[in-house]
Amino acid sequence: MNKYVKKGLCLALAVGLIATSFAGCKKVNYVTNGAIQAINEIKDGSWQNTDDTVSEEDFDAPVIDEFAAGTYGGVEFKSVEDVVNFYVESYNYSKTLMADYIDDSGAKQSWYKLLGEENLEVGGIKIDGSENPTINKLVPGIVGGLYTPGLNGLVPSTNRNPDLDTDEWDGNGETLVTSRLVADDIVTANVTDNGDGTITLKMQPKAVNMSAPGKDAQGHMFQSLGAIDKTVDSITMLSWSEGTTAENCKVNYYGGVATVTINTSSKEITSAEYVMIAKVAVNHANITVIKDKSASLDVTMTWKYPASDEYLKTSKGVTRA
Repeated sequence: MNKYVKKGLCLALAVGLIATSFAGCKKVNYVTNGAIQAINEIKDGSWQNTDDTVSEEDFDAPVIDEFAAGTYGGVEFKSVEDVVNFYVESYNYSKTLMADYIDDSGAKQSWYKLLGEENLEVGGIKIDGSENPTINKLVPGIVGGLYTPGLNGLVPSTNRNPDLDTDEWDGNGETLVTSRLVADDIVTANVTDNGDGTITLKMQPKAVNMSAPGKDAQGHMFQSLGAIDKTVDSITMLSWSEGTTAENCKVNYYGGVATVTINTSSKEITSAEYVMIAKVAVNHANITVIKDKSASLDVTMTWKYPASDEYLKTSKGVTRA
């Protein structure tokens, strides 16, 4: 068995734990158990050196078409600020709309009309800058097995109930019922006229390291991770050969896009897809006998609205009343 695969897997799993925090996962013991299970399954592996690092200067490179002023669906947009303002107005209105649901205990509940499907994917796992196919196959499966998809209002919502929809997961923070997005949060945006009374906005928020829901450019658009210090420090097998958790753990958010379709007459959001991308990196890590190693992986979170009846039922035991 390749000893480098063993060591790399342990480190990749530790980084994978950070990724599961996007769903509020608390099962830190999976690092040890998952590593044992995965190591037993590894037969062989070969490293392939890569050098595709993206510099911080490129984090805010546009990944969508640039803004073009014009009239779309009967609405005039002179600037990116106009796009953001129209989105915020539509977002705020859409989150005033409620619908009745039957929860998993059979009780009737009034929640946001527009609830979304959620999905997490991890990939691009590297140890000391190198990628290994075996680890790339095993880690996403272990992380995915612990991930529980959410059912919330329009991101960055943290709940389906507006009374509990706050920027703190325990519901005790400041409300997220209304959008905090501003023009300065955006790299670029564009508008498409769909010819059916709706327009589609695409918006790319600016890069942020260690984003939190409702607190910054990424957190104004997406349900981002928040502080990871406690999560990382809870990994008892993990320590640092030098520096602190804050210095050695980075979660850089960039390249994500929100695609939102709006009825221009009512200003109701009819459908949306939010794709958030985060690059998780750990440096100078010690894990048991592994000393001063680095690891990184990519996290892609996707939210789609509206959620299908099948998703409501299978993921949360919820039906529409």
